[in-house]
Amino acid sequence: MSMPVLSPLFLILLFSLTFPPTKSTAVQRNHPVRLTFGKDGEFKILQVADMHYANGKDTPCEDVLPQQISSCSDLNTTAFLRRMILAEKPDFIVFTGDNIFGFDTADAAKSLNAAFAPAIASNIPWAAVLGNHDQQSTLSRKGVMKHIIGLKNTLSKVNPSEVKTIDGFGNYNLEVGGVKGSDFENKSVLNLYFLDSGDYSTVPRIVGYSWIKPSQQFWFQLTSAKLKRAYMDKPFPQKTAAPGLTFFHIPLPEFSNFDASNYTGVRQEEISSPPVNSGFFTAMVEAGDVKAVFTGHDHLNDFCGLFTGINLCYGGGFGYHAYGKAGWSRRARVVVANLERTAKGNWGSVKSIRTWKRLDDKHLTRIDSQVLWNKSSLGGDL
Repeated sequence: MSMPVLSPLFLILLFSLTFPPTKSTAVQRNHPVRLTFGKDGEFKILQVADMHYANGKDTPCEDVLPQQISSCSDLNTTAFLRRMILAEKPDFIVFTGDNIFGFDTADAAKSLNAAFAPAIASNIPWAAVLGNHDQQSTLSRKGVMKHIIGLKNTLSKVNPSEVKTIDGFGNYNLEVGGVKGSDFENKSVLNLYFLDSGDYSTVPRIVGYSWIKPSQQFWFQLTSAKLKRAYMDKPFPQKTAAPGLTFFHIPLPEFSNFDASNYTGVRQEEISSPPVNSGFFTAMVEAGDVKAVFTGHDHLNDFCGLFTGINLCYGGGFGYHAYGKAGWSRRARVVVANLERTAKGNWGSVKSIRTWKRLDDKHLTRIDSQVLWNKSSLGGDL
């Protein structure tokens, strides 16, 4: 299906009607926000992969149909994000890298502000990690992450405060508490891990994309173990770890372990993983809590596949100033965790994790609904 053709003037009008105007957010700091499940026992995440935002209405689109070229720009990416927020009403938004396309960006700070504007205006908590293109403009990789954490409503962090030395920028975790008033109100029933998968190899003999380094893996292992102890400790000690979800940009080599028989979605290009396997997938398997990994980077892949107990999922290409496929709609992924009812009729721990995608077409068509994990099985189709 092809994307809707919307004029820049219409998109600007849509923005003004959809969200109230906000003050400049570049210098605003964030108040502590604790993510929690809603009273309906649900927590919904919107994943946005590869916006590739540049200079707004002056930025041309890539790989669209001929009749769409004249009216298409970064504003189409903005409009799609607003439509997704309004349609899904997520509890949390995650941007999984290449938020801006640095080579074509005149002012990185300005482009970052514009790229995240719909999330900021929605007042929904959000977080971001870096891709391989975010730092290719007027801000360094650290500078981009420092700018992001200054924006309104973000829960992003430059790096964990308890670690003095760690590779990259944007390694952190967030905890999602149970329903207020339930036995799990003060426990993290869902753990979210964010990592900087880097940009390009700096090792002379290794050419290609970067990888998740040992210092990052060590931090993940310590954090996972700490969260597991807290979850299995009083009050209301649990027998197993709370489920975890991991977000970063560049796919792991293990994403190549699929064919058409064992994934949901499409694989239309090669897996652009690092040339070396640093062992992070094994670290997640050993930790035992991660149920799914969500990446971007390869815009024409949008599949989810289960490998050694962990679902490996692409978000699918979102942005219009990013390579794509003419006539193949840009898309976004939604991830929903649901709690189970306890014997007392209260909300308990996570029962299941599901996902689907929506296309940027006339109806925001929903596709590829599947169960990623539940307590009784390893996942399957709905």
